[in-house]
Amino acid sequence: MKVVVCTKQTPSTTAVITVDNAGHVSWDDPGGKPNVVNPWDEYAIEEGILLKENHGATDVIALSVGDEENKEALKTALAMGCTDAILVSDAAFAGSDTLGTARVLAAAINKIGDVQVAVFGRQAIDGDTGQTIVQTARKLGWTPLTFVSAIKEIGDGRITVERLLDDGKETVTAPLPVVIGTVKEINEPRYPSFMGIRKASRANIPVWSAADLDVAGGAGAAASKVDWSHIYAMPAREGEVEIITADSVEEQARLLVDKLFEEKVI
Repeated sequence: MKVVVCTKQTPSTTAVITVDNAGHVSWDDPGGKPNVVNPWDEYAIEEGILLKENHGATDVIALSVGDEENKEALKTALAMGCTDAILVSDAAFAGSDTLGTARVLAAAINKIGDVQVAVFGRQAIDGDTGQTIVQTARKLGWTPLTFVSAIKEIGDGRITVERLLDDGKETVTAPLPVVIGTVKEINEPRYPSFMGIRKASRANIPVWSAADLDVAGGAGAAASKVDWSHIYAMPAREGEVEIITADSVEEQARLLVDKLFEEKVI
């Protein structure tokens, strides 16, 4: 059984987003931290490795779409225990929205071939849409299983998972192949081992271009349905604080109520 783990590199969680007057977006980390594996994807990577350790998966392939910097995220996945990694990188894919990215991921998964499970993190911390999971499933024609908090059983061409809902949990069984979106309750991501880091540092990660894939429907800025032409920073909030003083708590309360009536709060 082949498993694909889809991941990407994002700014660190302490990075601050800024937008200049021209609408250019930049992420700056005050501590100078480098970009990292998208934190939600760490759970997906761990679950892919557990599918190999506990459910007989033969290959766990980390897959990423982006520029050359994304190789660092893929090397982290290899260091954690993924067996292979593939980067899809082409200028033609730059500016893709979530649907364009899903088309590219689906084409790459089809090229890998014989994949039974594709695992995603819940969402990416930079875009925060959480849409790519179900869009990729739709392009593949596979069943999407979202908010998965546990994989219970795999066998006889079927998978049983536990989904975390707002008001409880539910158990779902679906035929393979499937696309899984994980939540943080599913596992505790492992730290890469020293030997794993050394091995990953020497790994030769293949890069697939647009010419290597059959992307149906198009990708890149020209195919994007999302308009990023008007990006702006939220205006700073303004406010003031007034401290109410009085000789007693009762008098303070009366003055507060008068002030609330005056400001038409009540």
